[in-house]
Amino acid sequence: MDGLNLALKVGDAVEVLSAEEILATLDDKGELDSLPFMPEMLRYCGRRLTVHKVANKLCDTMTRTGMRRMEDAVHLTGSRCDGSAHGGCQTACLLYWKTAWLKRVDGPPTSDPAIRPERPLLPVLEVNTRREPGPEGEERFRCQATELLRAAPEQLPFRDMRQYVTDIQVGNAGVGSTLRTLLFGLFNRYQRLSRKFPKWLRIKGGLAWGFVRPGPHTGRTPTGTTDLQPGELVRIKSRDEIIATLNTKGFNRGLGFEEDMARSCGRVARVSARVERCIDEKTGEMLEMKNPCIALEGIICDGVYKSNCPRAFVPFWREIWLERISEPS
Repeated sequence: MDGLNLALKVGDAVEVLSAEEILATLDDKGELDSLPFMPEMLRYCGRRLTVHKVANKLCDTMTRTGMRRMEDAVHLTGSRCDGSAHGGCQTACLLYWKTAWLKRVDGPPTSDPAIRPERPLLPVLEVNTRREPGPEGEERFRCQATELLRAAPEQLPFRDMRQYVTDIQVGNAGVGSTLRTLLFGLFNRYQRLSRKFPKWLRIKGGLAWGFVRPGPHTGRTPTGTTDLQPGELVRIKSRDEIIATLNTKGFNRGLGFEEDMARSCGRVARVSARVERCIDEKTGEMLEMKNPCIALEGIICDGVYKSNCPRAFVPFWREIWLERISEPS
């Protein structure tokens, strides 16, 4: 368990331990400190990677309790889950790596696995990718995302200044961006309180920073099918254009448009995938999308509005929120 003392920072080079060494750290659920090691992670065994972010905390997307404290874990550059052992889930979550699964090294990252996992190791992990079937016999999954509240049970209050000091010390964020995040957090707390005040004391009706107001639709929201394909170039429409497609709860066909997404409005990006299925973090059920969503290259949640959360979600976009543009000459 020497990895517990690595004291890693952003940019540090590490090598993922062999599959045998990692399996020796896991319990009968395939977990270490309630965090699963998943079959999708085996392909990184033996590879050298760099620390993308120190996973000292995470935002609770299941019960909306705010931030949670995570111990002894990091995110590694370029290591996202491909869903191959979880029904083809396309959420592309950034994987969590316990420091006990890593060792510090010198030298450049490697592009190909130095050690390929042996097939006999896979069933040990695969059996733990499933939960008991649902009430109607539907398949249900276990993954890092579904188990995060067990892996990070302690709530991390916004007022705990130590988390922001850690963000700066480990390189997750600079001083300027951390101060900006604190200001956004303070502003949003005032906004929530102001909803109890007279209207003249509210700023933009008490909306959170980013000012994404609810849409106008009370029934079915509009949809648009442009058959966007991976590699095509698109421009994200303006915030007002997207809001015009939302219902009064801020959704378009069940998909929300949030403040951190509004920061990308107007940007040009390439389509990375058409997303048709993803695991519900709360239940473990696979959600099949009637209206496929679009994932865009280089567009992630950077945690600016969420206390520097390092999870780096890949947001999903409706096709009606995007416009196809021509390739530059």
